[in-house]
Amino acid sequence: MSKPIIRPIEITDNELVAVIIRKVLVDLGVPKVGTAYADTALDRMYENYDTPKARYFVVEDQGTLIGCAGIAQLDNYDGNVCELQKMYFLEAARGQGIGSQMMNTCLDAARSFGYEQCYIETMPYMEAAQKLYKRTGFRYIDGPLGDTGHFSCPVHMLIDL
Repeated sequence: MSKPIIRPIEITDNELVAVIIRKVLVDLGVPKVGTAYADTALDRMYENYDTPKARYFVVEDQGTLIGCAGIAQLDNYDGNVCELQKMYFLEAARGQGIGSQMMNTCLDAARSFGYEQCYIETMPYMEAAQKLYKRTGFRYIDGPLGDTGHFSCPVHMLIDL
């Protein structure tokens, strides 16, 4: 693997981003209902993040997409909180520090938009992801914020920006 680059999503990335997200979710055994797998936004990620105070990024290695993540206002929540959304990497991209780079890219974007906190939901068995979140400064909270529709994701975390 060469040095991957993180860049904003382009409309031509939509199809492959949806494939990556669904593949990773299936590989990890995530339920298809009540998780990102069922989100209608997956097939139109560029359009869904082409809004104020939202940004979606992809990781590209030698012209091939290997991961993605983004931030946007937390759904159904009144506070100045964004959500780290749909952060997934193909197996070949894991364990190389790309997740930390992507996390920093997303949180820098969140700060530039003026968000005060960033929220994330995940699955209990996604331990490697949780280690990354904790290393970055996320802390566990007792329950969900807002209503993302991801009722199958019981782990909730938050970081002050």
